[in-house]
Formats: sequence, structure tokens, C-alpha cells
Amino acid sequence: MRMMNEFEAQVISDLSVLKTQMNGLVGDGNGGRLADLERRMDRHEQSWQRAKGFVAAFSVLVTVFQVAVEAWHRH
Repeated sequence: MRMMNEFEAQVISDLSVLKTQMNGLVGDGNGGRLADLERRMDRHEQSWQRAKGFVAAFSVLVTVFQVAVEAWHRH
């Protein structure tokens, strides 16, 4: 069996570090930082959609109020 030279040992070491970093990023079956980021983005999108709905409902109320005030001023 031949011994590894310095370059081969460095490559194996770097691959081991890369594997550890990829497990942290992607996860090892339980999700990693990317899965956490996806969950945070989903929550943010849900909050954004809810806020847009509240703004739309509020604008309808303001419009109805404005129409009522204009109708009252005309009489």
C-alpha cells in the first residue's frame, strides 16, 4: 500500500471540511440553514400578503367614507 503524498492529504482534508460545511448548509436530513431560510421567507411572504389585504380593506372603507361625505355635502 502506498502512502499519500502531501497534496493528496490536503485534498482529502479539504473535502472533509467541505462535506461538513455542506451538511451545515443543506442539512443531513433534518434541514439546514437553507431550510431555515425557506421557512423564514414563507413566514415573511404570509405576513406581506396579510398586510396587503388589510391595506386593501382599509382603502375600501376610506372610499366608502369619502363617498358618504360627498353625498352628505350635496344635500
